[in-house]
Amino acid sequence: MLTETLCEDDRWQAAGLDRLAERAALATLRHLGFDPEAFEIAVLGCDDTRIAVLNADFRDKPRATNVLSWPSEDLAADEAGEAPFAPEPDLEGEPHHLGDLALAYDTCAREAAEQHKPESDHVTHLLVHGVLHLLGYDHIRDADATLMEGFEVEILGNLGLKDPYREIDGPHGS
Repeated sequence: MLTETLCEDDRWQAAGLDRLAERAALATLRHLGFDPEAFEIAVLGCDDTRIAVLNADFRDKPRATNVLSWPSEDLAADEAGEAPFAPEPDLEGEPHHLGDLALAYDTCAREAAEQHKPESDHVTHLLVHGVLHLLGYDHIRDADATLMEGFEVEILGNLGLKDPYREIDGPHGS
């Protein structure tokens, strides 16, 4: 397994976070040409209270958010819009730990409802987004955001999901 999932909030088990995380991580790594068997990712499914504490501790933002990521190494590109540096698999045959992700159930469910999309689609998008962060992608600089969002749209499209950045026209999308 590429992902190891811990559900602190039981609602994540009912939502199938372990299955969604594995699917999203596999799709992301394969799309970028990486062998998923060479890597591992830890995923925490929690609630808004827990993620607010994590967000305060690690980002000085004492509020809930949808997803947080902690890359095991800084792979960010030096120049805006360039691909990040590739992670190097461990030489001893053990999977290389790319980092950790945390998702807040309450925020994810609320955002999915506001965007009139299935929770599983929204969570899959956030997982792809988080895995891209672990691989050094970011969206602070405009050129980096364009690159990252382009990959998100491609990966989600390969999974049969709609472009999350396109306007939604109604309760069931356009």
